[in-house]
Amino acid sequence: MRATLLNCSLKASPEPSNTQVLADVVVSAMEGWGVRTTSYRLADLDLAHGVETDMGEGDDWPRVHGSITSSEILVFATPTWVGHPSSYAQQALERLDAMISETDDDGKPVAYDRVAGVVVTGNEDGAHHVISEIAGALGDIGFTVPGQAWTYWNRGPGPGPSFTETDEGHEWSQTTGVTMAANLVAVAKALAASPMSAPPSSG
Repeated sequence: MRATLLNCSLKASPEPSNTQVLADVVVSAMEGWGVRTTSYRLADLDLAHGVETDMGEGDDWPRVHGSITSSEILVFATPTWVGHPSSYAQQALERLDAMISETDDDGKPVAYDRVAGVVVTGNEDGAHHVISEIAGALGDIGFTVPGQAWTYWNRGPGPGPSFTETDEGHEWSQTTGVTMAANLVAVAKALAASPMSAPPSSG
């Protein structure tokens, strides 16, 4: 089983990413169930703006799209900025919009039978709002978002330390991340085993 992680941090490599640190908890837990994960840090890529899968020469999104459509699981990770997902998160959702009209050889929308979950970090509140925005959009695109398929960390209202600058709240975020991973893998396996996921019989 395969997963794709989209890290929507505004920081390009090699800057440390708080979002990646929490997302790695989920990835590590999924690896324990045999899931192989390919990670993309969107700030490191050249992504065109638009709502098509391929926006032409120099656009890195087609290989991200190829990874997503080759995976059973999508982990969408973003920081919180002024109570909203990052600009890279919004751009990724806009590019994913093209999947609504894409189908496989059997005529099934390509996002169907794939599960998705959300990781959010930020030293201010707003995580539940960000989770709702992203999970709702992923559901519109066709992904299945299981119950409790998210984890987040924030310090609370107002400015303060980032995730890697304090141990406050880590245990809850990490435990919730492990539960998120378990739910994603369980539902992905259930969808893969469902007769609805198989091509219709010719008889």
